[in-house]
Amino acid sequence: MRTRLVIVFLVPLIAILLSLGGATGLSAARSIQQALYTEQLGDLGYFVTSARQALSSGSATVIEGEARRFQDVYGIEVVVFDLTGAAWATSDPGLEVLADNEAERVRLALSGRRAEAPEPAFPWIIPDTGMVEPVFDDGDVIGAVMITADVEAPRAAILQQMLVLGAIAVVSIILGVLLVFQLARWVLSPVRRLDEAMIAIERGEMHARVSEDTGPPELRRMTRVFNGMAEEIERVLARQQEFALNASHELRNPLNALLLRVEHLSTGLGPEWQGDVEETREEGRRMARILETLLGLARRGQADSMFSAVDLAVVAARRADAWREVAAQRGIVFRIVGESAVVSVTDRTIVESALDAVIDNAVKFSPEGGAIEVGAHRESDTAVITVRDHGPGLPDDEVGSATDRFWRSADSGDTPGSGLGLAIATDLLSSIGAELSVSSPEGGGLMVALQVTEGVIA
Repeated sequence: MRTRLVIVFLVPLIAILLSLGGATGLSAARSIQQALYTEQLGDLGYFVTSARQALSSGSATVIEGEARRFQDVYGIEVVVFDLTGAAWATSDPGLEVLADNEAERVRLALSGRRAEAPEPAFPWIIPDTGMVEPVFDDGDVIGAVMITADVEAPRAAILQQMLVLGAIAVVSIILGVLLVFQLARWVLSPVRRLDEAMIAIERGEMHARVSEDTGPPELRRMTRVFNGMAEEIERVLARQQEFALNASHELRNPLNALLLRVEHLSTGLGPEWQGDVEETREEGRRMARILETLLGLARRGQADSMFSAVDLAVVAARRADAWREVAAQRGIVFRIVGESAVVSVTDRTIVESALDAVIDNAVKFSPEGGAIEVGAHRESDTAVITVRDHGPGLPDDEVGSATDRFWRSADSGDTPGSGLGLAIATDLLSSIGAELSVSSPEGGGLMVALQVTEGVIA
């Protein structure tokens, strides 16, 4: 918008300055030319009188002396022609043959035609010009006088005028540019304040507001609407944080009680149950870590990520084992693929939570008796966990919508779900600088990849 304002104001300003400067320069040049021609006419009138007397007396001595002195002082050449068109008296003894245009003007003058001022020419093409005037005696033409002026001085004067006007135009344009930029900045200052407030809100500074008493009336109304919207967003986020805080806090006590009951029950079980008891303990500890993360997010608006070296291949295998019994109810089996060890510096809890959401989605859409392939591998500086099911998959034009909130494919049928699983996984991964991608591999089904870049902390 700033560029458009600058163009709208600056282009007409420059056009006006150039038009006025060009008109002024052309007028000054024409004035200098007119002054030159006027002086030539005056000089021509003086020598016509002297030439009449000299031609009548038949002696060229006096007028030649005057013409030579005149040329020495003013640099203007004077030539007197007789009726035959020959040079009868001249200020330059070495006069060469006349040019065709000069000879034509002499012929016209000897026929009785008076001299006319030359047509104005462009300042940069002023020609070396001569003017010819007939000499009359008792109404009869007895000769002609031609004077040729040096135009170097007028050219220098015109060039000086052009340089002065050009300098004035350049300075005026520079001042105009500065003025237009200041004007555009002043006009857009309310919009800039709105933009800064929106950026502040995007960073999490929900208290950012814009003063409503500045700017034009149209932008003041926009400012009021923006402030109202920001207040509503702040209220909604506050409610969400309060709900997350209360829910996570209230869930801690039942979870602790459940873990205590597990410990109590484990004392009465035989050694063959120790594996199941340990898996239950690990799930309980993982739920406790998730609740701590949720509490931190609710209190501060951003979770404190606990980055450490994590073997993603081990994480993928353990989460597959945790879901194995749930999947077995529908005859679904897990296959561990990929590399045996893929170590990455990341947040284990967030990766596990995102992977759970992805596996849950794969279990829902896998056919009975199907298989889900889970594994990890490395691609350059990125560690990748993949979950591949062999369900109905998605068309290519719907793959991009799979991570949208509350989005479900039209072919999902009666499969339970809210359309939030992959969206939640995407948000969790983005908080640690990781990404989630969805693709439709050959052979059907859906491939979901959790891409964790080394050393990235959001």
